[in-house]
Amino acid sequence: MSVVHRLTAGWLVDHLSFINQCGYEICDSFAYPGGVTLDTSVTSAGDCHATSTFAATSSSRDGPIPGPGDVIETEIRTAKMRYLFREEFFDVSKPHIAAAPEEQLWQGCPEVSLTEIKASRMEHREGTKSGIRDSVASARKKRKRKCVFNQGELDALEYHSKVRNLIWEGTLHLVQEGLKSGFLHRNTAELSCRKNVVPGHIGCGLAELCEMAKQFPAVNESDHQAVHVLDDETSIPEQDLLSCVTENSSNSAKIVVLMGQKYLVPPKSSFLLSDISCLQPLLSYKKKYDVIVIDPPWENKSVKRSNRYSHLSSWQIKQIPVPALAAPNCLVVTWVTNRQKHLRFVKDELYPYWSVKTLAEWHWVKITRAGEFVLPLDSLHKKPYEVLVLGRVQGDVKETLRKSEDVLPVPEHKLIVSIPCSLHSHKPPLTGVLADFIKPDVERLELFARNLQPGWTSWGNEVLKFQHIDYFTLLQNET
Repeated sequence: MSVVHRLTAGWLVDHLSFINQCGYEICDSFAYPGGVTLDTSVTSAGDCHATSTFAATSSSRDGPIPGPGDVIETEIRTAKMRYLFREEFFDVSKPHIAAAPEEQLWQGCPEVSLTEIKASRMEHREGTKSGIRDSVASARKKRKRKCVFNQGELDALEYHSKVRNLIWEGTLHLVQEGLKSGFLHRNTAELSCRKNVVPGHIGCGLAELCEMAKQFPAVNESDHQAVHVLDDETSIPEQDLLSCVTENSSNSAKIVVLMGQKYLVPPKSSFLLSDISCLQPLLSYKKKYDVIVIDPPWENKSVKRSNRYSHLSSWQIKQIPVPALAAPNCLVVTWVTNRQKHLRFVKDELYPYWSVKTLAEWHWVKITRAGEFVLPLDSLHKKPYEVLVLGRVQGDVKETLRKSEDVLPVPEHKLIVSIPCSLHSHKPPLTGVLADFIKPDVERLELFARNLQPGWTSWGNEVLKFQHIDYFTLLQNET
């Protein structure tokens, strides 16, 4: 399980372990002896160790050459290949910016008022080292700014002052449990600090492919299948992949080849690779989801400057057909950046527009392998936490009442504490933490996904991004 420790405050989560428990095992069957290849398809995990005999004509190494009509028993052997996500992407041994000694997690939670935080920032810009010392050395290299707070910064400070103690104390308790069990290690000097080098060709242009797909000839929906079920073939025509939901209903992983690149598809998963203008195949899939997780590409200044990935306006996000995809009482979870503008938009505009009632705000807290915040908690540039807003769809009264017995109460506040992946926007899995608040075997959907999970349908224009085979290592190749 991805959940290492469960306390009242929340969960300590092992993201890497969750990925590697998804079942990335592939089995190739072949004939031995005789050199006749039988089947190179991906088989179910339960079949990986099976053997049988078959009739064939081939040469024998040890016996006489068989004559016409002779039958040779040949054992079918299987080569089992297991893939693991590369561990170095979770090798976060030190904070990105070191906190002052008095701000370290195990030194206790100092009481810091909003006024003190403001004063600290002013002093820091004047070159002093007094006050809270929020370690914004990197900010000095950036453009000079006036010492006056804008309204967005004031709103962020006010919000931080409200949640600060909850985050500090809850994280401390979960980290202490992690240190006791050995999942976390205080002595980081003994831990390796490997440099994460991502091969350049992993940037495989999935978003660009979605743009190209708009030039494909229109598909007649009456003649076109809504689902492409993965079987033994690995190469899928781009038009098929982009025009319908692709499903791996087997008990083992599959490899698909797209534009010459290989991607691992976990068992019991399905996905649609498209952008927001091509959502019809997902609607044609005719599933209603009990859980919908959304990680929108929020618009902000750094995204605009870097041009690293596309972003959507608030109006575009509102057009996502969540009401058409949601089952009655569907649990909706939206990832939100620390900009209060986006948080207010989700709670005051987006959820009401989708007929979703806000229930809770949870926080994902990022820590190192030593149990420290990856950034100082009171940093004014970036925070070591992100927000999740949870709500439930309020639909037809009769249908909602009929399904109300399946609804489990959602706590107002919880923490999800984990070592973050160093790959940009690779969020921790929510399967384990949401299990306490949803019935088993429900339909689950992730929107704007960049990876796949067993038991989930995933959609996005980079939905296969972190499934690229180069993010994994081949653990073994056994027969």
